[in-house]
Amino acid sequence: MNMVQALNQALREEMRRDERVVVLGEDVGRRGGVFLVTEGLIDEFGPDRVIDTPLTEMGIVGVAVGMAMYGLRPVAEIQFIDFVYEAFDQIVNNVAWVRFRSAGMYKTPMVIRGPCCGGIRGGMHHSQSPETYFMHTPGLYVVMPSTPKDAKGLLKASIRSDDPVIFLEPKVIYRRIREEVPEGDYIVPLGKGRLVKEGSDVTLVTWGAMVYQALEAAKHAEKRGWSIEIIDLRTLLPWDKDLVLESLEKTNRLVIVHEARRTLGPAAEISAYVSENHIDMLRGPVMRVASYDTPFPLAHEKLYMPNVARIYRAIREVMQW
Repeated sequence: MNMVQALNQALREEMRRDERVVVLGEDVGRRGGVFLVTEGLIDEFGPDRVIDTPLTEMGIVGVAVGMAMYGLRPVAEIQFIDFVYEAFDQIVNNVAWVRFRSAGMYKTPMVIRGPCCGGIRGGMHHSQSPETYFMHTPGLYVVMPSTPKDAKGLLKASIRSDDPVIFLEPKVIYRRIREEVPEGDYIVPLGKGRLVKEGSDVTLVTWGAMVYQALEAAKHAEKRGWSIEIIDLRTLLPWDKDLVLESLEKTNRLVIVHEARRTLGPAAEISAYVSENHIDMLRGPVMRVASYDTPFPLAHEKLYMPNVARIYRAIREVMQW
């Protein structure tokens, strides 16, 4: 399967398993979503559980909050995650904090999912990576899969979570990556990363589509005799500290790669945690490879986003420290 098919299967299985699961968003019904993630669901589950909404992200998320508080498990699709900002107030002031504000009387077991990141020449309004905004908000899980198998397992775990989940799907790999995906009740636990590749010289931490850039960069590094370990965090909040520290015990060098902009990006938090608590593990500075602090460009996105050359240079610099 590719990632679109795996996500569709996850939604279908969870809707069959639990009648409280509903899907809502713009064009998720007859159209099946812009990228066809919800294709065919309305034929099986009907318009009461696969709900085409007006063109209002604030309305989509606001309705989903009410559904979740009163016993349903909504999966709200944002057609492109760039448009989630219209619902930002709902997410950070209501979705994330209902459980805290009500002392547990109410929960918001809901998923807000949508395509994110660049790589398809979508320009500044269809290419953003907003994970940092949501990582700053207590009460949310933030998830970004890199493979079809993980996409299925993580989405099923997210739907079953009693806490709200921001589920970000790198659209550039929606159909580019295919692999065997387990059928049935396959779950990937939230908060657990994945060891993509073992190595002994440098720990390279990344997620989403950047996993594949990291793998290519590692091939070039290994021509120099450098052994690169690659970790896919999968869940960004909370991120898997134990997996990263276990790797650093071997390599003592850390490079972090992400599509979000560099300033106050996820790498800043990861490197701060390692520096504050485990600086004795490091044989050199923590290197960050991220997008630049500018709006997302249309014509030069391959230069704007982290690429193999930039990742390789970071590996070379930390190895030569």
